Amino acid sequence: MKFDTVIIGGGLASLVAGISLQKSQQNTAIVSMGQNALHFFSGSFASIEEAPERLTDLFREAGVGLHYRPGYRLMPMGTFAESALSLDDISLFPEKKIGSKALIASFSGYHDFFSSFLAEGLEKQGMQCRIHMLDLQQIAHLEQTPAEMRTVQIARTMDRIWETVVREIRILLRDEDTVILPQVFGLQDAAVPGRIRQGIPAQVVFAGTLPPSVPGIRTQMLLKRRYELLGGTFLAGDQVTGAHVHEGKVHSVVTHNLGNHFLEAANFVLATGAFFSKGLVSNPFEIYEPIFGLDVEQPQERSEWYNADFMKDQPYSGFGVKTDERLRAVKGGEALKNLYVAGSILGATKPHLGTGGGLAIGSAFKVTDEILKAV
Repeated sequence: MKFDTVIIGGGLASLVAGISLQKSQQNTAIVSMGQNALHFFSGSFASIEEAPERLTDLFREAGVGLHYRPGYRLMPMGTFAESALSLDDISLFPEKKIGSKALIASFSGYHDFFSSFLAEGLEKQGMQCRIHMLDLQQIAHLEQTPAEMRTVQIARTMDRIWETVVREIRILLRDEDTVILPQVFGLQDAAVPGRIRQGIPAQVVFAGTLPPSVPGIRTQMLLKRRYELLGGTFLAGDQVTGAHVHEGKVHSVVTHNLGNHFLEAANFVLATGAFFSKGLVSNPFEIYEPIFGLDVEQPQERSEWYNADFMKDQPYSGFGVKTDERLRAVKGGEALKNLYVAGSILGATKPHLGTGGGLAIGSAFKVTDEILKAV
């Protein structure tokens, strides 16, 4: 199977690069193992200091709404984090305060949303909070086993019964100026959170739950659909297990599902993520990249891989594969001619590209531009 570009990994960097290349008439394939960091997405893009038109256009065309306003977003424990570019679901505030009185509403039997911790955090900042658990007949069957009363299972139902939730909240409201709900709306229909906000006569804020993230899953689904509509080939549930490299150039890769049928391309993009998604792995002696055996920036001493204080930043989270200035992967001290690197597998090796979602997007656009320059 021959393509112009093969992208290894199915997360944010892969999808942004894939969509961008397909829009430029490249024939591409994405090989995705399955769950990725988008499924744990907070809804805000770290380290993006301004709203790039290129990104907002790409997301809008995929049906993903974004808004940009530097400020603060509410965290699940009732604290606040700086944010700017975010999904439409995410409320941003000019200061670390969202109101004076809040009704925090969740659902009976649902344990992935910590209402009491959220209330405690907000009350420390002077906000009065009242918690109410909604008893909804439409999700009562999910309480039969704990495994069913989880975020995604609830979200599959909520897009159909959001009007019932609005009616219940309107009855419950007293003098609260804010209603806080778990982020379990809009999995299949991105317009639902906006409809809820319109239907409740108070400020509505959606707060994060335990993973997976409903806004993140929806974003992944919409970007994937856009990629496929543009003609991209998305190989879901597959894994690249090896590569054919000769004279400093990647000629093809091998996947678990395709067996002896190789994926050949003029260019390849490695966007497999870091330790979280096994883009980097370790043993007691080294940290390494498992597909191509690329050079990894890391201290020689194992004691420098981690911080003994678990609550502090861990050095290994910043490790990444080495690249040249064009983001071409380095192996044995030499850049491979047609293998580019994007996303969190870069670690902190390219600080000017940012961190988190900002790194994924910035590196994906950089790799896209480098590939298209050579066409």
